[in-house]
Amino acid sequence: MSDARETWVALSALQHLLFCERQAALIHVEQLWREDVNTALGRLLHERVDLPGHDARPGCRVERAVRLGCSRLRVSGRADLVEYHPDPASPMGWRPYPVEVKRGRRKSHDADAVQLCAQALCLEEMHGVEVPEGALFHGAEHRRRAVLFDARLRARTEEAIARMHELLARRCVPVVPRAPKCAACSLEPMCLPQVTAGQRSVSEHLRRMVEPVDP
Repeated sequence: MSDARETWVALSALQHLLFCERQAALIHVEQLWREDVNTALGRLLHERVDLPGHDARPGCRVERAVRLGCSRLRVSGRADLVEYHPDPASPMGWRPYPVEVKRGRRKSHDADAVQLCAQALCLEEMHGVEVPEGALFHGAEHRRRAVLFDARLRARTEEAIARMHELLARRCVPVVPRAPKCAACSLEPMCLPQVTAGQRSVSEHLRRMVEPVDP
């Protein structure tokens, strides 16, 4: 077994974690995956975006499928796009601007923003320059939304990375109750939240039965 200190968290795991910790563990601990229509469409979109290369746009240089890593947090992966904008205030003369492409619409939770912020943390370590902002492009809306990497989002991101490291180190698959979002999860037939949550309830009931009772 590899040393837990050598384990790195995938950037993609953060989006899974904040959607559902059980889903994240099934994918990244148990190595389970099942494709449905939504995941297939997302994969096809990223196959088009994730072709390594670069091009010039007015006012910036664009790199595609950029490999990222942060040794401080032990997190790594790929950014869909990184734009490099000229910035006289930067010691490098330019500043990275990560852009993450999502197939659907803007989500009510901050999973996508956390994944993007983790990319910024990697870029900061790699280039030695602050990355204050990035963007999410939502394909269903055909629009780009700027994301500010403020102190709250940075703390949320580092907490998520630490939690994913914990699940990987413990090889833990959390038990969660069924929720409305389960219907949108491709792993639902393997996860079986209605069964596993019931198992947790039974275990808790048996534990309470055998616990000593104070007189």
